[in-house]
Amino acid sequence: MRKQNMDRDWIATARTLSEALPYLQRYSGAIVVVKFGGNAMGDEVAMAEFARDMVLMKQVGMNPVVVHGGGPMINSLLARLGIKSEFVRGKRVTDKETVEVVEMVLTGLVNKRIVQAIMDEGGRAVGLSGKDDDMMVAVADDPELGFVGRPVEMNVQVLRDLFTAGIIPVVAPVATGMNQNETFNVNGDTAAGAIAGALKADRLLLLTDVAGVKDETGEIVTQLTPDQVRDMTERGVISGGMIPKTETALAALEAGVRAVVILDGRLPNASLLELFTEHGAGSIIRSTEPRVKPRQP
Repeated sequence: MRKQNMDRDWIATARTLSEALPYLQRYSGAIVVVKFGGNAMGDEVAMAEFARDMVLMKQVGMNPVVVHGGGPMINSLLARLGIKSEFVRGKRVTDKETVEVVEMVLTGLVNKRIVQAIMDEGGRAVGLSGKDDDMMVAVADDPELGFVGRPVEMNVQVLRDLFTAGIIPVVAPVATGMNQNETFNVNGDTAAGAIAGALKADRLLLLTDVAGVKDETGEIVTQLTPDQVRDMTERGVISGGMIPKTETALAALEAGVRAVVILDGRLPNASLLELFTEHGAGSIIRSTEPRVKPRQP
């Protein structure tokens, strides 16, 4: 009985690989920007699974770019240093002292953890921030928020150079300013969208702690157009923390990204399920018809 079960498992694995072939061919050479964040960042098992997914994507000929956040880690260090955080409309007021902590945590602790996880799974990775090679230049998003930035200039040649070298870039969302010695903290989703737009990426995957965009009944909407997103936002169906993510998605599409997917990063192998299966995962937002069979509801 045990051998029969094992045989069935191997047969199912082989069938899955066979069914993935059209998608592997479809995404060969594609640029996929993945925003990694949420609870998965603090879980060693989830971190290892995510890293393995990125290595596999690179191994089959794709060019993944990881953009990460790190809010919980920033909060923890600020508390240990006795630096109080104030929030305006849900966003952290970032003074000069706070932005120094943000840069230290994101470019040091968090970034290098992800790089190490990818290396541990047999991949090659290099950690960067938006300040490296002036990749991301930002201006103040809101004077009340201090050093919270909005990208206005992008230079992504360094990422293309890393693709050619077979290396997975891991980018911390810290940007340089227009003035000398300026540093800005950029929302991770916003940074990922700006990088995807500058690269004209095939996919932008926003990994989050929810399963996707929900309709009025609470069901996940698997496929959306920009017009549908705008309508759902106006009617209040899309609200709260989902609004910044859908706004990032629409901006990325306008910048030339082929499609954006909002999906649950807590789901094992979420990125692979989205890219290499017919059903996909989460909510895909795109302006054009898919080139492969549409996912099933």
